[in-house]
Amino acid sequence: MNEAKTKERDSGVELEFELGDPPQKVWRAITVPELRERWLPKEALADPDAITVTPGHEVRYKLRDDSPPFLESTVTFTITPNATGGTCLRIVHELTDVRTDRMARAAANSNSPLLMLAA
Repeated sequence: MNEAKTKERDSGVELEFELGDPPQKVWRAITVPELRERWLPKEALADPDAITVTPGHEVRYKLRDDSPPFLESTVTFTITPNATGGTCLRIVHELTDVRTDRMARAAANSNSPLLMLAA
C-alpha cells in the first residue's frame, strides 16, 4: 500500500488505498471466502453472501456487530485499475441500522426539557 486517504462521513467512514497488486488479485481477495476470511472474518458478516456484486468492480457485504446492541452496517469495496498497473481500492463502511437514527437524536446528558406528570 502506497497511500491511504480517509474521509469521515455522517454515518460511516470512507477509505481509499493505492495498491501495487493488479485488480484481478484484489478482486479475488475481497470475493473468495477463503481469502476474505483472513481479514474479514465470517463472524463479522450478517450474511456470508454479498448483497450486491458488480463483477470485477464492486461488492457489498452486510455486517453485524458481535456485541449488543448488534448494529448492522454495510461495507462496499470498489476497485479500479490505476495508471501504474495496480489498483485503487475504495472502502465505504456505513451504518444502516435504523436504530442509529433514534440513538443520534437522544441526548445522552438529559438536556431535554423537564416534564411533570399529573398524579
